[in-house]
Amino acid sequence: MDVDAVWNHIHTEREHLARLLADLPAPDWDQPTLCAGWAVRHVAAHVISSAEASPGDVIAMMWRGHGNFNRAVYREGLRLGSRPPEEILAAFERNRGSRHHPLGTTPWEPLLDALVHTQDIALPLGLSHTMPIEAAQAAAGRVWSRPFPFFARRRLRHFHLIADDTDWIAGSGAEVRGPMAALLLLLTGRDAALPRLHGEGVALLPRR
Repeated sequence: MDVDAVWNHIHTEREHLARLLADLPAPDWDQPTLCAGWAVRHVAAHVISSAEASPGDVIAMMWRGHGNFNRAVYREGLRLGSRPPEEILAAFERNRGSRHHPLGTTPWEPLLDALVHTQDIALPLGLSHTMPIEAAQAAAGRVWSRPFPFFARRRLRHFHLIADDTDWIAGSGAEVRGPMAALLLLLTGRDAALPRLHGEGVALLPRR
């Protein structure tokens, strides 16, 4: 997938997420998500933060996280998500066509954020959003090919992953088959994908 297509998917998925958020009752902004320790407000703020983060913001984030990437991202999400919902939604609006991404990242990271974090919000709330198959397939290939931050190839090294709605396979071993969207959630460590998967390998998959 070329970079223009990546950005098109990012903008479309951010717009879908913004509409989902705008329709939420106020209490739902404080409901838990699939991201441990983050409510809806924190995940939403994190998704759009990549469109505005300056090099100085990234350095400050890492300083607050004492150099630990996961800790830094978590604390930054809590900080940004403490803003009122109206401010978070305003960030989505003013960055509708932004192609900015933070220092040290590529457009693939905002794409993964938009695809996966929308599900992190929607699924616990009982809401449905269809993940575009082409984007999910491209993102899955990216996650599988790079160790950090999901270590998917190592975690799932004993499994043969097969999408049943597009032409995508990875790994070898016990078969795990399902929709591309569910496989992307699996690759990024979401147990919520398991009910949509089948095959002899499902019972053997590592749980978080």
